[in-house]
Amino acid sequence: MPFELFIGLRYLKAKRKSTFISIITFISTAGVTLGVMALIVVLAVMTGFEEDLKEKILGTNAHIIVIRNGAPMEDYQAVIKKLLDYKGVEAATPFIYNQVMLSSGKNVSGVVLRGIDVASDRKVTRISKSIVEGNIDGLDPKMGQEPGTTPGLMVGKELAKHLNLSLGDTVNVISPMGNITPLGMMPRMKPFKVTGIFNTGMFEYDSTLAYISLDQAQRFFDLGDTVTGIQLKVKNAYLYRTGELARRINHDMGVDYYARDWMQMNKNILFALKTEKVVMFVILTLIVLVAAFGIASTLFMIVMEKTRDIAILKSMGATATSIMKIFVLEGLIIGVIGTVIGVASGLIIALNLEPIINFIEKITGENFFSKDIYYLDHFPSMVVPSDVVLISVTAVLISFLATLYPAWQASRMLPAEALRYE
Repeated sequence: MPFELFIGLRYLKAKRKSTFISIITFISTAGVTLGVMALIVVLAVMTGFEEDLKEKILGTNAHIIVIRNGAPMEDYQAVIKKLLDYKGVEAATPFIYNQVMLSSGKNVSGVVLRGIDVASDRKVTRISKSIVEGNIDGLDPKMGQEPGTTPGLMVGKELAKHLNLSLGDTVNVISPMGNITPLGMMPRMKPFKVTGIFNTGMFEYDSTLAYISLDQAQRFFDLGDTVTGIQLKVKNAYLYRTGELARRINHDMGVDYYARDWMQMNKNILFALKTEKVVMFVILTLIVLVAAFGIASTLFMIVMEKTRDIAILKSMGATATSIMKIFVLEGLIIGVIGTVIGVASGLIIALNLEPIINFIEKITGENFFSKDIYYLDHFPSMVVPSDVVLISVTAVLISFLATLYPAWQASRMLPAEALRYE
């Protein structure tokens, strides 16, 4: 063991004349621990929230949508065939998108109604896997309905609660874009039977989305053989550059068509999450910086207490570099111990965050996670190894930098001056 490390460890273990330095050392270590722990927990929550939100968005929506500017898309089968030729595109499905009102008894709610092709939609979105009651085949008259029966409709779990709907109930779909009569514009209305209830886990979708079959949507909105647009699935939405593919489609298809990828459609919330994660990292790093000042203060007081020892070591031949190493290592040990404890405690909390939150909510009776505010129905937490490494390296680096000035001051001490009043 190098003698600098040996002496640094002895200085940490030694019983000092004043307990004040020991208290400052403990506070410095605790500061580093709390800073590292807070960083790991907060970044795990931010990452978990971001990834869970992305998963919900990609589960309900396509990776890329292609629409026609200002008009419904005609000859969409030919457009689908052309889009499937692009590298990276796995599947495509047509869709119709419109705003309507659902009426059930005395309850009314404005929703977004999507008309989908059941067979091809399975290959593009994961909405069929989110169904908790009924099945998606009930939307397709060829698969789940008998001819002449009420057409099927699928609603979200929260929307079903709001309208007091159960499987098999009938709900009226009302479109403000109705028919012109001698009495003026009359809204178009048609009864549908609830054949499925889905739960995506994202409150916004579960409370505002409803699905019917593509052909029923064409009839209801009087669109003929046209659709709103095409949804595309890309091989890997995270690794494959969907934005570049969308721009290439825009360039090739001309001004009549417009393609947008999932990140562009949700850029505001994704940008907000990314910015918030960076800001939280910077803010919480200040806790470690405050602890670093504590480490520096501790070393300054140890240097003042060990003035005689430093003079003796220098008289015995210790160089200024060796003296500096002693105090750098001493401060670094404080930082490393605080970081290790902080990482361990942070990981324990981050990996068991939801049970901890549930336990606190049960004791206090308070709801800390409202799903109608935070979009999701649970408290996500995801530990990323690279984040843990970054936090650990940052904490140790800040601790190291905090030791340099007091260690440098100790290395400049002259033996004669130090021993003059001994």
